[in-house]
Amino acid sequence: MKIAIQGIEGSFHDEAVQKLFPDQSIALVKCDSFDAVTQSVKNNKADYGVIAIENSIAGSILPNYNLIEAGGFEILDEVFLNIQMYLMALETESIIDIFEVHSHPVALLQCKDYLRKFPPQFKVIEGKDTASEAKRIKENNLSGVAAIAGKQVADRYGLKILDSNIQDIKENQTRFVLIGNKGIATNGKSPDKATIRFVLGSEAGTLATALQILAQHNINLTKIQSLPVLGTPWKYSFFVDLTFASKDQFDAAMDDLNSAVKELRILGLYTQNKNNVPSNIETTNSHGE
Repeated sequence: MKIAIQGIEGSFHDEAVQKLFPDQSIALVKCDSFDAVTQSVKNNKADYGVIAIENSIAGSILPNYNLIEAGGFEILDEVFLNIQMYLMALETESIIDIFEVHSHPVALLQCKDYLRKFPPQFKVIEGKDTASEAKRIKENNLSGVAAIAGKQVADRYGLKILDSNIQDIKENQTRFVLIGNKGIATNGKSPDKATIRFVLGSEAGTLATALQILAQHNINLTKIQSLPVLGTPWKYSFFVDLTFASKDQFDAAMDDLNSAVKELRILGLYTQNKNNVPSNIETTNSHGE
């Protein structure tokens, strides 16, 4: 099975793939960007793609919502990882030798308070992904340069850990989703979670009406995210994660919601990853309670 990820072996996306497919042989299709991941799936160079969708510190990764929607992909599964960040460099280095640190922009954002403690001349440089930046330090024998990545990256590429758990908030999780082309076979489990997208009319109270419909059907709203509609200034679409007791319950809610919104699309029906949901992430119902 070929899985496209943003990054290389040892990256958090690689770890997410391993958790999604613990007992299967996987060939990684390594991509430089999330857009390249979706293109690999669209062009059948990969069977599936795995992309990060939100982080408990940095928030939603907004461009990835648009990539899923615009590409016509389906969300097939999800997984949560506890993300612990480490500062690493060559074995010969100590933390006082470091004048430059590289990592993925989201990883750097998760460690911004830590990085502010370094002197003004200290450079923070955005790179392709966490593992690639660490690997480049090792392969090019870069002294004075450190990377921020997971502990597994230091182990894989033989780097020395200079500091541990440097993310701003110690309980740090990222949610990853498995995407595929529309209509692709799933794991056969009964779905109890969905991701939908809808666009509202301009009338007052339309969002409240939409949420009330979900509440009437006892649909649990776990996340709502608004994004601009591309090409239409000041018009927004809403991406919503829902959980439900039965598929019939969900279908009835979608029938009623479809009549109350301008556009409605189901981006994915899948089984929520209850074993990996962090304990400090609270879900809310449609009333926001």
